[in-house]
Amino acid sequence: MILFSIIAAIFLLIIVTSYIIHQNQLSKEDQLFTSTGKMVEVNGHQMHVYIEGDGEDTLVFMSGGGTSSPVLDFKSLYSLLSDKYKIVVVEKAGYGFSDISDTDRDMDTILQETREALLKSGVEGPYILFPHSMSGIEALYWAQVYPNEVKAIIGLDMAVPAAYKEYDINMPLIHLSAFAANIGFTRWISGLSESDAIKYGTLTDEEKEMYKVIFYRRTATKNMINEVQYIKENAEKVGAARIPNVPLLLFSSNGQGTGWNEEAWNEFQRDFISKHKESKLIKLDCSHYIHDIEFKRIADESEKYIESLNR
Repeated sequence: MILFSIIAAIFLLIIVTSYIIHQNQLSKEDQLFTSTGKMVEVNGHQMHVYIEGDGEDTLVFMSGGGTSSPVLDFKSLYSLLSDKYKIVVVEKAGYGFSDISDTDRDMDTILQETREALLKSGVEGPYILFPHSMSGIEALYWAQVYPNEVKAIIGLDMAVPAAYKEYDINMPLIHLSAFAANIGFTRWISGLSESDAIKYGTLTDEEKEMYKVIFYRRTATKNMINEVQYIKENAEKVGAARIPNVPLLLFSSNGQGTGWNEEAWNEFQRDFISKHKESKLIKLDCSHYIHDIEFKRIADESEKYIESLNR
């Protein structure tokens, strides 16, 4: 009993010490946590919208679940496209520079907030959507409900509804990650803040440091957790409706980082596009954050695809 009390006291001391150090570091980093785009009020909270380029086609980049800094995560890819197209990155509630909000993450709320953020930023459709991972569900729903606003979908290893039917979501582990982030344990795990955007992309040293600053503020936020809690329901809702009648180009990974093996992950996407006439699948031999690794090829293939739509 005495030993248990000693261990508990030591553990509590570690937690308190980590939390204090974390809060001090956050205060020091406040001056670096400055948005690079527009802040607009949506549904009672501020959302960050980054815009680059002024081409006729508008490409909207939509981040996967849990991506701390969508603006920096997509940068290696969109920087190769912004000379020809208008690039827009909408950071959802709890992501990047956007506020952490109390709004639920059901599909209708997420989509309405994204659409309102775009319109309040002066960006009108139709849009070519570039969803990564979980946001593929949002992109498909967007095209189902507002088909006139979606010119095409270019999926960056995007999830399709079938992928979530039997997906085992470990909520206790997700809540543990949130606890670790809130008390600053994430600062003590070597390499944890080294995202694929940092490892493989073209970010400058200053942007890499900014990514880490954002990571310590936007890891397993309550909005990210709520998204995961809603994802099966959201995917079922989208899957129950027809596949939207918009052109689809899907880039697929080797499955690493998706929770599925390569064959299963690719089969979800192959089966999905087999039911759609205007679709194409390009297989890439890299892990889930394909836009941080194969950004040059994706940019080239996307440009060719967009130009084919405009002929």
